[in-house]
Amino acid sequence: MVQKWKITIPELTGDEERGVYVYLPESYIHCPDTQYPVLYMFDGHNIFFDSDATYGKCWGMKEYMDSTETQMIIAAVECNHSPDHGRLKEYTPFPFSESGIGSIDARGKLTMDWFVQTFKPEIDRRYRTLPDREHTFIAGSSMGGLMTVYAILEYPQYFSRGAALSPSLWVAPRKLEQMIRNADLLPDTFLYMDYGELEMDNHKNIRHQFARITSLLMDKGILVDSRIVPGGTHCEASWEKQLPFFMSLLTYA
Repeated sequence: MVQKWKITIPELTGDEERGVYVYLPESYIHCPDTQYPVLYMFDGHNIFFDSDATYGKCWGMKEYMDSTETQMIIAAVECNHSPDHGRLKEYTPFPFSESGIGSIDARGKLTMDWFVQTFKPEIDRRYRTLPDREHTFIAGSSMGGLMTVYAILEYPQYFSRGAALSPSLWVAPRKLEQMIRNADLLPDTFLYMDYGELEMDNHKNIRHQFARITSLLMDKGILVDSRIVPGGTHCEASWEKQLPFFMSLLTYA
């Protein structure tokens, strides 16, 4: 079951409403005393329904969760669709410039502060969650993947595990490397990170950068599951095929 409701993020877009998608396993109704871990996700409109997805294809998360009977709540928030690069601004912790895009301001900290100070408490209030760090995860793709890495590094008291699919590591790579070196992490931090074989040419030196970031994360003691996806591309259809891989990390005992 996926519940849909509206929310505002005054810190980012004032009174403008955006969608929230909350997946509840079937047992949620039949087992009223059970509490559940929570996976927070970026780009919520792309997660569950083709009809809501930007490019007409979602991740198929509902079907996967139902078929595997994974006992977890998923709370996902729609991105900023402003033509003024609203999504890029909200999903980057670093300002950057890119050919064809121009200069992008960084509002990633505002986004993550809202996630942990407002959205997570609201989810914990509305639903029967296991609110502790051990049972709180985060995931996203592309810029949402970059934000997942950022959340694991800078908000470790909230998130113990994350999944970053095709993360935009090309955004301010030196600043990301410095953030990793300076991160004050908690034990038992898990991160799944992948990149599609066929998207390697989308950005210069991304193969080297992916390997370097993986190495730095491992040096910090993060338990990293790093993959190059054979035939993988930068799209929801490709990310859907990775569900068994990253969900196995998030649910690993």
